[in-house]
Amino acid sequence: MKQSFGRTRRFLADYTRGLSADELKRLVERDAARAYSVLMRDQPATREKVDGPRRFLRTLKLLFLSVSAKLTPARRLLFALGVGGALLGILGPNFTWTENGARFSLDGSTFFFLVSVAALLFLLVLELVDRVLVRDELQIARQLQRDLLPKSDPLVPGWAFAHSSRTANDIGGDYYQFEPLADGQLAIVVADASGHGMAAGLLMAIANATLHVALEVDPEPRAVAERLHAAILRAHDRRSFLTLFYGLLDPATGVLRYVCAGHPSPLVRRSHGAIEEPSRGSFPLGLRARLEPASGELRLGPGDTLLLFTDGLFEGIDRSGQAFGFDRLSEAVRAGGSAATLHQRLLSKFELHAGDEPLADDLTLVVVERLSTPPLATEA
Repeated sequence: MKQSFGRTRRFLADYTRGLSADELKRLVERDAARAYSVLMRDQPATREKVDGPRRFLRTLKLLFLSVSAKLTPARRLLFALGVGGALLGILGPNFTWTENGARFSLDGSTFFFLVSVAALLFLLVLELVDRVLVRDELQIARQLQRDLLPKSDPLVPGWAFAHSSRTANDIGGDYYQFEPLADGQLAIVVADASGHGMAAGLLMAIANATLHVALEVDPEPRAVAERLHAAILRAHDRRSFLTLFYGLLDPATGVLRYVCAGHPSPLVRRSHGAIEEPSRGSFPLGLRARLEPASGELRLGPGDTLLLFTDGLFEGIDRSGQAFGFDRLSEAVRAGGSAATLHQRLLSKFELHAGDEPLADDLTLVVVERLSTPPLATEA
């Protein structure tokens, strides 16, 4: 008996591992509301106003029809059997028959409840298998997408880099890259495809392939932006676009020539602590036929730091719906420090702000620092 109790306790501990009160609260407050919103979004709006039991029954009917519409015909039948069995189990019909002069009676509620449970469990297993297969494919796609992003810092003497990217879904739409060129310049790219998920990931893959071709043909900022713009116009469906910051850095002089199309302006922290926002606004790539990106040039001196990011950073919200915002961003940048220190400080402040709230959008952060001139070595 004691051994059985111990095995049961270990099973329950393993089964509920990772469960928390916050997760249960999120299941009821957020996940249930999201499920209802997704299921009901295809239902036609009605102007009829009803209250009480009629409204409840109408909602149940719409939920049943909405769920049914998202299933295959065979699974739809299983779902109907499960729901119908549950209703008959509640009504509890009795079956009575006579055989050889003896009268028999059977409570049908148990039978119909078993039919309901069996049908719904079978349907759940089928849908779960589909989800597992899709998840496996998404994991492969996510790994392929990660392979497109930098795996290490560029090896540029006198410069330091810190960078990371997080996705809101399995597949993200943020993209960044460092590409050393044959003439010693460094191409720096940060882009954000509209939306997130598979569609944004495909647009990101198109941008990555086009970027490498553009760099080989003409790495000048305007030329690269035009090639990316043309590729997105050919591929998009009027709802897809790409924000872009592309800079061409000369490590020897610190001069950065850039274009910025619909992307958040970078921040530059000068060595004396001043914060600059050099870029002005413009339309993203692929949104309009005519390309008019903001362009410019800036110089990073020793001790200066360039900060590039996507809007997932300052638009990240906490549990109350308050955004991280530019004030927190500027405050963290103004504190200064090395590229790695600034990068970690920003992510830590963002995590503290967001708490357990999941990412609403992909988040990419790139910090580029021109190191201060090291002191001259003295002879012993």
